[in-house]
Amino acid sequence: MGRVTSSAPTVGFDLDMTLIDSRPGIRACYRALSERTGTYIDADLAVTRLGPPLAEELAHWFPDGEVAAVADMYRAMYPTTAIATSPAMPGAREAMAAVRQAGGRAIVVTAKYEPNAKLHLAHLGIEPDAVVGGLWAEQKAEALREYGAGIYVGDHLGDVRGARTAGALAVAVATGPCDATELRRAGADVVLADLTEFPAWLAAHVEARD
Repeated sequence: MGRVTSSAPTVGFDLDMTLIDSRPGIRACYRALSERTGTYIDADLAVTRLGPPLAEELAHWFPDGEVAAVADMYRAMYPTTAIATSPAMPGAREAMAAVRQAGGRAIVVTAKYEPNAKLHLAHLGIEPDAVVGGLWAEQKAEALREYGAGIYVGDHLGDVRGARTAGALAVAVATGPCDATELRRAGADVVLADLTEFPAWLAAHVEARD
């Protein structure tokens, strides 16, 4: 780990489309779910709007009274259908390493079911200091405050809202469903093309604070 300074950051990261490209795995899981339930799901459409909780997507395809049970089915299928085919996003490992080099801590705060989030990270050899799942948008502020995160990195407007609710710096990456203009308009403090730009940005940010 790098030197610890008074400005050593605790940085939160979103998971889907920030640290990992979960589209191949989620697409496969939705197709398997469709086959098992006999209900049509446009898996290609579903993976264009990743970010919000699973129940919100399932509500497009299933009656309200079935969503909870189908969500449980999806989560149970997920480890065998979605983990192995979902790669890390470019720069994900280097972003984590940059936080450690700055003497800080890296946490993952995601709307994804926490056990499945941990499976993704373990499969890819990405080792954050903590993983908190099941939190979306403003709810993410709970974990960011608990861990003292001063920076939150995500790809969605909901991630920007979570960072701002927590009083953290909202760093957005334009690698998910929201483009750079949308992210800026939502209040992102910093917009990066992807995580490959994060280490240089973080080094400059930490140096400016020392």
